[in-house]
Amino acid sequence: MASLKGKLETEIEIKANPQKFYEIFKKQAHQVPNATDHIQAVEVHEGDWETHGSVKLWNYTVEGNAEVFKEKVEFDDASKTVTLVGVEGDVMKCYKIFKPIFKVTPKGGGGLATLSIEYEKLRADVPAPNKYFTMMLNIAKDVDAHLVKA
Repeated sequence: MASLKGKLETEIEIKANPQKFYEIFKKQAHQVPNATDHIQAVEVHEGDWETHGSVKLWNYTVEGNAEVFKEKVEFDDASKTVTLVGVEGDVMKCYKIFKPIFKVTPKGGGGLATLSIEYEKLRADVPAPNKYFTMMLNIAKDVDAHLVKA
C-alpha cells in the first residue's frame, strides 16, 4: 500500500537579501499579493502579522481556480524557516496535513531558498500536491524579483 505521507522539495537561488526574503513570509505576508498574481489577498484571522502561532487566511488562484487557505504560522529565526501549518481551506479537503515551508540560507550576494510541502493525503487516490508546489515556486520567484526591484 502506498504511503499517504509525502514531501515535495526544491531549492532555488534568490538574488534578494535573504533576511528580507525570510521576513516577507514571516511578518510581511500582506505584501505578498503586491509581488505575485497568484495571491489575491492575505488577512490576519487571529493574532497579528508578526507573532508565532498567528492565523492567516490566504485567497489565491491555482490552475485558474480561486481557493482559500487558512494557516497557523510557525517560524524559526535561527534557521530562517517559515512553516505555514494548514488548518482549514480547500487543500484540507484532500490533505490531512499540509505544510508549505520556506527556508532561506545566505549564499554569496543572495541566498538559497529551500521550498517544501509536507503533506498527508486523506485518501490513496488523492494526487501529490504538485499544483500547489508549482504555485509556491512561482510565488517565491515573484517575491524574489519584487524584493530585488524594491
